[in-house]
Amino acid sequence: MPVTLRSAVFNDVPPILAVERQAPGAAHWTEEQYGKLLGSGVVVVAEQAGQICGFVCAQVVAGEWEIENLAVAPAFRRRGVGGELLRELSRRAENEAAPAILLEVRESNRPARQLYEKHGFREESYRRAYYREPVEDAILYALRFDR
Repeated sequence: MPVTLRSAVFNDVPPILAVERQAPGAAHWTEEQYGKLLGSGVVVVAEQAGQICGFVCAQVVAGEWEIENLAVAPAFRRRGVGGELLRELSRRAENEAAPAILLEVRESNRPARQLYEKHGFREESYRRAYYREPVEDAILYALRFDR
């Protein structure tokens, strides 16, 4: 059964939190932080049979989009949900004439890095000791749109 993608609404925050809590590599935020992002950023959810199974959220900073978080529920991983979310976010960013989508990811998060690379993101730089608990470098990726 295919997933449906749509913009998130405030009532989606509890299921978004539930998906996020099942993704150790995701950023862990509060309900208030997600609520604020719903008003100021872009949050897209993937649902199947009325159940949220993944999400991606981004902020627009100086015209560029920055992915803040992306997570897929364990039962839906390796089924293309993350890719669908990235394609939808990319489509929206291009429609808004964004020059790029940026993100940072833990160096050790190979599944996420492979997903981003598969969808055209390229390594641009590193941030030493960017993450805490545990301390780890971040790899900065960008998907640049040719205009």
